[in-house]
Amino acid sequence: MTLQILLNIIIAMVWMLLHDDWNTLSFFIGYVIGAVMIYVLRRFFPGPFYGRKIWSIIKLFMLFNVELVKSSAIVIAQVTRPKLNIQPGIFKVETKLKSDWEIMLLSNLLTLTPGSVVLEIAPRQGILYLHAMDVTEFEDAIVKTKERFEHAIMEVTS
Repeated sequence: MTLQILLNIIIAMVWMLLHDDWNTLSFFIGYVIGAVMIYVLRRFFPGPFYGRKIWSIIKLFMLFNVELVKSSAIVIAQVTRPKLNIQPGIFKVETKLKSDWEIMLLSNLLTLTPGSVVLEIAPRQGILYLHAMDVTEFEDAIVKTKERFEHAIMEVTS
């Protein structure tokens, strides 16, 4: 993948050099042409085409933004009530992810979404201990969010 990205940047730079036009648009056109060339010649590279991995990263970023907005709306609704009626609590969640990097990314994404914090990680057992602002309302939502994040993280790392 790194070789393909480096080759694509070199193709974009050569495109700019041949056209004697050093600006962002010229680089972008050269980059797109290079990406198409690498896609056409992808069978000559040892790994799969890197565009799929970049698309997976973009999907993970968009998924995080959607979950961030949804959980922020729930937290805002909880906090702006006249009487704060929440039941904070800690619960255990198991993960399918294996590597330390994947588990770290999942725990960071879960912590960055409002209403939950990862307190403890047992990476050998694949267990995360989470604190939720309101266990009755957040537990199911956090488990569903965790499953979505796991699927997207596995796409990025596979």
